[in-house]
Order: sequence, then C-alpha cells, then structure tokens
Amino acid sequence: MTIHTFSSRDFTRDVSAAKRAACHGPVFITDRGRPAFALLKIDHYYRMGNKAERSLLDVMDGLPCSDSIDFQPPKLNLRIQAASFD
Repeated sequence: MTIHTFSSRDFTRDVSAAKRAACHGPVFITDRGRPAFALLKIDHYYRMGNKAERSLLDVMDGLPCSDSIDFQPPKLNLRIQAASFD
C-alpha cells in the first residue's frame, strides 16, 4: 500500500491525479504542510467501518499487499510473582 500526499493547492489543481493515487492507497491532503484530510477508495472506507470488531490481522488481510506481509510475533515468556512488601 502506498501513501500519497498532496498539498491543498495541488489537490485543487489536479483532483484526477489524487483520485488515481487513491486507487493505490490513502491520499493525505495537507493545509500549510500539516495533514488535514484523507482521501480513500470507497471499498477501503467500507472495510474500515467495523474496525472496532476486527483484529489487526483482519485489517492486514484486507490490504492490497497482504500477501507479502510475513509477521511472526515473538512469544513472551513472562513470569508473574506475588509482590513482596517486606
């Protein structure tokens, strides 16, 4: 997934270019150098709709480049002990 950035001025001059860029990932539109808006393909927007009920793996599975993601989180070996206040 590629993230593109357009200034407000560039976005106004060439909306079509921003729409084409949104086909490949989110487009940030900046005001005075700071991100102010995001442009997404409608399919990506709808997939984000129920994000509170989805896991990170579900979100990653919906990304266009999800086949190339190899994520093996390390296992944590934690030991929990009772606190000693002596």
